[in-house]
This record gives sequence, structure tokens and C-alpha cells, in this order.
Amino acid sequence: MMVALVVGSAVILLAAYRIYGPILARLFRLSDVDQTPAVTERDDLDYAPLEKAPLLSQHFSAIAAAGPIMGPILAGAMFGWLPALLWILCGSILIGGVHDFGALIASVRHKGNSIAVVVRQHMSQRSFVLFLLFVWLALVYIIVAFTDVTASSFVGVQKLEDGSSVSGAGIATSSLLYLALPIVMGLVVRYGKISMERATIIFLPLVGLAIWGGQKIPFDLGALLQSVAPGLVGDNPDQAAHKAWDVLLLIYCAVASVVPLWLLLQPRGQLGGWFLYAALAAGAIGLITGGAPVQLPAFRGWEPVEGKTLAPLLFITIACGACSGFHSLIASGTTSKQLAKERDSKPIGYGAMLLEAMVAIISLCCVMMLAENSPLLEKPRPNFIYAQGIGAFLAKVGVNPQLGVAFALMAFTTFVYDTLDVCTRLGRYIVQELTGWQDARGRWLGTILTAGTPFLFIMRTETDATGAPVPIWRAFWELFGASNQLLAALTLMALTVWLWRTRRESWVWLVTGIPTVLMYVMSSWALIDIVKAKFAKGQTADPVTWIGMVLIALAGLMLIEAVIALLRTDPRAPETKPTPAVA
Repeated sequence: MMVALVVGSAVILLAAYRIYGPILARLFRLSDVDQTPAVTERDDLDYAPLEKAPLLSQHFSAIAAAGPIMGPILAGAMFGWLPALLWILCGSILIGGVHDFGALIASVRHKGNSIAVVVRQHMSQRSFVLFLLFVWLALVYIIVAFTDVTASSFVGVQKLEDGSSVSGAGIATSSLLYLALPIVMGLVVRYGKISMERATIIFLPLVGLAIWGGQKIPFDLGALLQSVAPGLVGDNPDQAAHKAWDVLLLIYCAVASVVPLWLLLQPRGQLGGWFLYAALAAGAIGLITGGAPVQLPAFRGWEPVEGKTLAPLLFITIACGACSGFHSLIASGTTSKQLAKERDSKPIGYGAMLLEAMVAIISLCCVMMLAENSPLLEKPRPNFIYAQGIGAFLAKVGVNPQLGVAFALMAFTTFVYDTLDVCTRLGRYIVQELTGWQDARGRWLGTILTAGTPFLFIMRTETDATGAPVPIWRAFWELFGASNQLLAALTLMALTVWLWRTRRESWVWLVTGIPTVLMYVMSSWALIDIVKAKFAKGQTADPVTWIGMVLIALAGLMLIEAVIALLRTDPRAPETKPTPAVA
């Protein structure tokens, strides 16, 4: 049955790309007559044209963060696999893909600027500031959640069913090697004068070697800290190492966000994209050739967890893989500045979203194979459920379980790395847009604020009702999900205003209008529920409470601004087009 679900889903997504993709391309009026901002604004720091294939790899690896792994596993564990599967398919085809495609082409039509600039031109200056503040807060929570869940992969030991184990310290070694490889690759491509494709052939096998070698030479940060500063570490070196990795990852984000695109982002995106294709293929091949029985119930009820109902929670738990506001930041923040031709936006904007839906479906299969009474479902750790699932699938085709789990955990951290530094870069852009400082002081101020603010949350210790510690990523996941989906709603709202004011075609309301309403209602509902629950428990000092209230207020003001813009009777707004090509 699991094989039929995977193959059937792949067929549906491919059909959507072939049928609905051209319809969207017609709505967005794609043309290669004009040069894109990557060409006209080229500076090789932020603007640099890239061929379709490597840009697709980079964009895919950037948008496919931990979300398409964590969300489906958490939602499947709560509600059963059927609601999760339906939302992934319907959401990615009709909402998420439209959102990503639209954000990319809207940015290209506005000189590679962010969606916030689209908001300013077609709504108001006030809307522009409100939107940027909302986006910046959402980015902070993305960095908090993904930094902490990545750090958790670098500590402890994962026991496997065959008695072997996978060391978190080994995954840390593999990850450090993985970060070094793109830098070397970028230098080789730039100064060695070889193509990106040839460099990929050379360096991609080295990523596999890094996965294998990591377990042989583990970097145990907890043991190192205990030997250097035993008084600070105490009796829990893993916890100390976890916090230390959080800090080191934030430092990495700060540095990576200001280095030139060619040195890290482009080669890392190329390697990461191919590595993630391999992870997707590995899961699919293992499922098709060996398969696994479905044990998780298709539906576990509308309210399987006290106070947690399917609507709206399903729609904010599964973000990446169905629809994610974060994708609009990637599409309009970095990808649009590298798009060489407008027509490349269909496979990159729409196609990558459908690829991510397949990642989400493979991740869902990893939890579908668990029995309803499995202890892994009680307090699910999605990264390890995913790793064990992929390891089990690969074992069906003769891959050593230890290597398979290490491969999957490395794939997981690869997803997140590609997101963390892009998020910090995007946060830097936002601060620069708000201050108007486009020089070095703006770059560093934006970077310090965007990477430094998550530090304040990462250092907190969260506990549940019984006083037991709660992982930081888990404490912030619902707020991240709700704010992320509300960002998607606001982006779709901006696209609707832009398309209506420049097109005046009724099908705009069907393609972007209805998705806007659905995402706005579900995400606002979820945010209100989160804030109400915090007040009911007396958690008024929790920053989640007040950040949630700020996000609700910003979203409400943005809605008012959008309605005013749509009701305006001024002449049709002109559409900004890229600079014409020189013959």
C-alpha cells in the first residue's frame, strides 16, 4: 500500500506540473524577451545569473528545510497519515506552488526586490513597513527552531534495531566536512575555471565520503567541553554540547550571510540540491523495492490530543511540503537575483515546490510504518524517526543500517544548513531595506540583529507542565508554523493585489484569492489559539505570548491595507518590467 501511495502521489504531482504549471505561466505572462535583474543588476555579491539546473538545486535545497520532514511526521503522529497526505498534495499543487511561483516572478518584475517592495508599490508605504516587520519576526523564529533541531542531531547516540548505533558526534564531523567542501568547490569553480557541472561530479562523491568518515572520527563537543571546563558542563555534557552547537550554528549563520554568493551559497546549493535528490531517490527506491507495511492508522480523530484539533493545527504543522511563507522569502530574496531567464521560473518556482511535496510524502512514510502504540509517537523526534525510516528503506536494497541512518541524518542537517544562512541573509536584507543602509554598516547591523536575536531565545530553558525540559524547537514550533503560514497568506494577498491591479482578470481571484483566504483564516485561528492558551495557563511572561499578539496585530493591519488597495479606483497600476536586452 505504501508503494502505491508514493507512486500515485508522484504521478499526481507530475500531472499537476504538466497541466497547471502552464496555466500559471500564462497568468504570469512569462517571457525571455527582457533581461532579468540577475543580469542588469549583476554585482556577484547578491546578484549573479545562474543556469537553470544549478539554480533549481540551490532553490530546492534552500526551501526544503526541516519542514517537509518534521511537519508530516508530527502531523501524521497526531492525526493519522490520510489528512497529512491530502493536505500535502492539495496544498502543494493549488496553494504552495502558486505562492512560490508568484513570489519569484513578482520579484523579478520588481528588479529582484523582495515581496515587501511589491507591497509598497501596489499597497502603501505603511504596508511595506508592517510587512517587513512581520517577515523579520518570522525569520527569527525559523532560525530559532531550525538551529535547535540541527544541534540536537550532533549530540547523543541513536541506537538501531540491529544493535549498532549512530553517533551524533559523527554526524557533527560529517556536517563540518560538508560545510568545508562547498567553499573549496566555489574557489575551484571561480579560479580553476571549471564548470559547476564538472565540479559537482568531483565534489559530490566527497559528500558521501564525509558521511562515511564522520562516524570514524566523531567530534564529541560534549567531551571536549567537559575536559576544558568541567565546572560549566556539570553532569550533562550532552546538554552543554547542545547549547554550544546552538551558538556555533548562529555564528556560522552570521558569517555565511555576508560572504559572496559564489563562495558558499551557489556551490553549497548545488551540492546540497543533488544530495537531497539522492535522499529523495533513496527513500523512493527503498520503498518501491522493499516496501514496508502501513501500521499507523489513516485517521486518529479530529482531536486526538487534548486541546489540539485537526483544523487549524494540520495546516500550520505541515508548512514546507504543502505551503510555506518562508519560500516566498527565498524566491524573492536570493533566487530572483540569480534567475537568468524568466521562463526558468516555472521549473524553479513551481517545480521545486512539487519536488518538496515528494520529500514530505517520503517523510510521512517514515511515520506510517510505526505502530499506533510505538513509543516513538509519544514524544516524537522527527529527525530520528526520519533517519530510522530512511535507514530501514535503504536496508531493503542492501545498505548497511548504520550508514543509512547516518545518510538520512546528514540529509536532514543539509536541508537545515541551506535554510539557516539564507534566513540570516534575508534578515540582513530586511534591516537594510528598513534603514536604507546598503553599505557595510547595513550588512553587519542586519546580520548581527538577525543572528543575535535568536541567541536570546536559544539560551532559554523551556519546561512542560511537569517541570520536564522541552526542546527549544518544540516550544516554538507551533508559533513558527502559525507565523510562517500567516506569512504565506500575506504573500498571497500581496500577489492578489499586484495581479488584480495590473491585470484586472477575474481568474486572479480563483488562483490566488481563494488560497489567500484559506491560509489567512487557518493561520490567524492558530495564532489566536496559541495566545489564548498561554493566557489560560498564566504564561504572560512567555515571549511566545507577546510575539503572537504582535503578529496578529500586524496581520490585521495588513489585511486592512490590502482591502483599501483593492477598493481604490485609481488607474491600473503599471507593471514593472526588467530592463530590455541590448541587441
